[in-house]
Amino acid sequence: MKLEKKEKAWIGYDVGNSAFVLLCTTILPIYFNFIAQKNSISKVDYLAYWGYAATIVTLLSAFIGPVIGGISDEKRNKKKLFVNSVLIGVIFCAILAFPNNWILFLIIYIISKTGYMVSVVLYDSMLNDITLHERMDEVSSKGYAWGYIGSVIPFVISLLLLFTYKSINMSFKVAMAIVFILNALWWFLCTVPLLKVYKQKNIEKKSLENIKFNVVKTIKKIALDKKILFFLIAFFFYIDGVQTIISMAVAYGSSLGLDAKALLLALLVTQLVAFPFAIITAKMASKIGTSKVITLCILGYVAIAFFAMGLNSEWEFWVLAFAVGIFQGGIQALSRSYYAKIIPDEKSGEYFGIYDICGKGASLLGTFMVGFITQLTGKQPLGISFLVVMFIIGFIFFRKAVNEKQIN
Repeated sequence: MKLEKKEKAWIGYDVGNSAFVLLCTTILPIYFNFIAQKNSISKVDYLAYWGYAATIVTLLSAFIGPVIGGISDEKRNKKKLFVNSVLIGVIFCAILAFPNNWILFLIIYIISKTGYMVSVVLYDSMLNDITLHERMDEVSSKGYAWGYIGSVIPFVISLLLLFTYKSINMSFKVAMAIVFILNALWWFLCTVPLLKVYKQKNIEKKSLENIKFNVVKTIKKIALDKKILFFLIAFFFYIDGVQTIISMAVAYGSSLGLDAKALLLALLVTQLVAFPFAIITAKMASKIGTSKVITLCILGYVAIAFFAMGLNSEWEFWVLAFAVGIFQGGIQALSRSYYAKIIPDEKSGEYFGIYDICGKGASLLGTFMVGFITQLTGKQPLGISFLVVMFIIGFIFFRKAVNEKQIN
């Protein structure tokens, strides 16, 4: 399938924001640890404060996302709101290296990450404007695919700088400033093509005063449409497992005593593997159906979670990283396109706001339960076993969603 100009521009934003996501899950926690140590913060408090910041971001985006999404559906507001959220994310990302105070650092991080979160709600909802339903699977998958491979470029440059800054007589602080500015510029420059070509086609006429009411109304409508309702429940549970594996992979490997550099390189392998397999799963979806491929991906993650429970060596972590790369792009991309096809086009912003809440719930529930069970039992594999349950619940509800007739 040959991509149109507006589809390529839309994919470009995935390339840009994926670099910020990779930065947040790898380098940023390490840098915050550096600041925490300079401020005499204990390792226990460091982890707690980082977790609190992540929770605040989740709660803010969960509340703001649906409201902004609803506003974006009215009077062609989507592009303007998207630009504002991107600029907030980019600007505050660029200045992350300057504060020495750990509280100020976390405030800047929260603002930047929230800007990113809101931009993704609007970006996902643009899928209904930039392509046709029958092209959504492939366009969405190529977005994730190029996002994975594109994010590797600033990530590798950042790693090289952080591994060699001493040999070029540079301080760690200056090196980190360059890293943050580099990733912010990459994010912004990859956004520009979309800003040039995007035009909002689907509009819902409503008064801005009733946006909150419309969000509640949308939730009530979703509750009556079992196809959408069951999908969102399924998505909440299975994406919980996916996001938890992504966010806790390094921490889990470190807790088992595996080498930190090896863990970072393994995550790089995940990005590289995810690129072709995101495209392969899209091709599979066109042949056997989107729902069947999502089902296979969920079952793949059940197997991954079982394998992770017995992980105790470096080579096994590399196998895990490779396996995650196979399914990660497909399950994220096809979930986005599947949802886009079953919601009303003119309410895509508002509906994707609800979709975003379900995705953000994973950031709270999955990581919390894995940590809680691990602390309670003192055994990491038992904490990971919770993910098996999440994937199985997601599988059950997804199959119920597929078998339901839609009411629109």
